[in-house]
Amino acid sequence: MIWGIVRRRLASCKQSQPVSRIKHPAIRPRGYGQNECCRAYSNKPRREITSMLRPEYFIPLRRSFSSDTDGDLVDAVVPFMGESITDGTLAKFLKNPGDRVQVDEPIAQIETDKVTIDVASPEAGTIQKLVAKEGETVEPGTKIAVISKSGEGVPQAALTSQEKTASQPPPPAEKESIGKGTTKTETPSVKGKEKTLFPSQAARAPSSPPKPSEPQLPPKERERRVPMTRLRKRVATRLKDSQNTFSMLTTFNEIDMTNLMKLRSDYKDAFVEKHGVKLGFMSGFVKAAVSALQYQPVVNAVIDGDDIIYRDYIDISIAVGTPKKMKEPTNHHISPYSQMKGLVVPVIRNSDQMNFAEIEKNINTLAKKATDGTISIDEMAGGTFTISNGGVYGSLLSMPIINPPQSAILGMHSIVTRPMVVGGNVVPRPMMYVALTYDHRLIDGREAVYFLRRIKDVVEDPRRLLLDV
Repeated sequence: MIWGIVRRRLASCKQSQPVSRIKHPAIRPRGYGQNECCRAYSNKPRREITSMLRPEYFIPLRRSFSSDTDGDLVDAVVPFMGESITDGTLAKFLKNPGDRVQVDEPIAQIETDKVTIDVASPEAGTIQKLVAKEGETVEPGTKIAVISKSGEGVPQAALTSQEKTASQPPPPAEKESIGKGTTKTETPSVKGKEKTLFPSQAARAPSSPPKPSEPQLPPKERERRVPMTRLRKRVATRLKDSQNTFSMLTTFNEIDMTNLMKLRSDYKDAFVEKHGVKLGFMSGFVKAAVSALQYQPVVNAVIDGDDIIYRDYIDISIAVGTPKKMKEPTNHHISPYSQMKGLVVPVIRNSDQMNFAEIEKNINTLAKKATDGTISIDEMAGGTFTISNGGVYGSLLSMPIINPPQSAILGMHSIVTRPMVVGGNVVPRPMMYVALTYDHRLIDGREAVYFLRRIKDVVEDPRRLLLDV
């Protein structure tokens, strides 16, 4: 009976609606569903299916930095800063709203724990607005500015607060008071009787006891509070961790620089003519450190938990101080002292396989990048031994701190002419104090002294490098 009713309804609706739309779910044949749909599409001609996949049926995807339907506005976002860097501080904006920018032109600087990274403009146009603020912590992909490619809708440069204040007319009350030259004051009413003291009574009134004198401190107006940069905070943390982790001990020695200075003086012109770079003292100390590390490989090792890792390669780190020139800041909220970059330690890879010229070229290239702020994180990662030259600043003697995760650091100092006894005679000699700070947990005093003696022997007689003695 039920099937008869269904057949009659099918017959009446045959010309208007398809069968699948009037079937009741309870009486549909088993298996009707996704498989039936697949069979239905498989029965269609291939030409019809191909026409359904034409490009015009798909919705085009917009670029990730576009912020309107016409594609005129472009978002400037923080770029990828490195695998070990998750965030940074927006140090300063190099452009203001309304400024014209070109493609890949830096518009802001992001300061990380290691390097300063520029945020480049993705398109040429005009900066419409700045989304982030200076001093904020930003992550890769964070939007910091909006750029208009056509320049439409960009607000004009706003007046400063002083100009706005000067341009606004004073209120009527102030005009009246200014015209009269008087100021109206109100006296609050006091409930009860007021007690009036005559001059004679005021003189007889007991005076309050004198307060104890407080120490005279400098006025707060003569103090300046500047937030630490991320690089400075990172350096401070690493140096304090080094002090807390290592059992540091320092040994000293002095080096007669006569022979190395004579070698440099005799061949400096020929060296520049052939290699295109000047011959300095640093390459001689790098070669001496390589020789000493080969003689004492424990200095090139490091403690890792309960193990000692001996490294069969030599990567020498060179400590470079990179102060930025002090100049008047464009933003008066940022002190020029906050623009100091700090200490960076680029690495000379495979120093044991380089000659004097290759070492000098690498040092010059890395030092220039560190000074310009273009040095990358990869160029500062790693290192098995560090050389710090405080002599360029006039330091006579110091105790350097180990650069983790290394186990020792060599400190060079200034060259001073002192009277020395040579062959029974007192003669003037250019002398330099050197210091080796080492991790006493791994390196014994004997190995440390032998290491520093090897550096002294090689620098005082560079011919040892040729004969390997």
